[in-house]
Amino acid sequence: MKKSILGVLLLVAAGLMAWAAPVLAGGGDTGLITKKSPYSVKVTLDRLEGILKKKGFTIALRWDHAARAAGAGMALRPTELLVFGNPKVGTHFFTSRQTAGIDLPMKALAWEDENGQVWLAYNDPAYIARRHGITDRDATVRKMTGALQKLTDAAVAK
Repeated sequence: MKKSILGVLLLVAAGLMAWAAPVLAGGGDTGLITKKSPYSVKVTLDRLEGILKKKGFTIALRWDHAARAAGAGMALRPTELLVFGNPKVGTHFFTSRQTAGIDLPMKALAWEDENGQVWLAYNDPAYIARRHGITDRDATVRKMTGALQKLTDAAVAK
């Protein structure tokens, strides 16, 4: 009995490690769509926020990670998060699987890397759907994917 329980636990642990290893190592399907920005972190998110507001999105939060880190006595390169949503679209995920609420509203992260390059990233709606087992909202996934691509492309365009 003890050997069979131990065997099951080892199989579960091996499966979890196989799943987590690519993500922990920075590879694998992280579900992030990342784009280079020619602007500063602040300007990149200012542009995205302005575009989202014009399109009727709700801005829930803008969080300056670097400022918060400085307040805690730590240094962090510019890093800001924008939380935004459109209930007319996102709610379709919730009506399929309410657990999608952990990933929505959408978030966009802008940060400056160690080389001074600014990046803009957001969660891929298809990844969110897979994560939550949402298989009955293909049209919503396509709509969200297309809209986010256009909105973020506009934010980082010269």
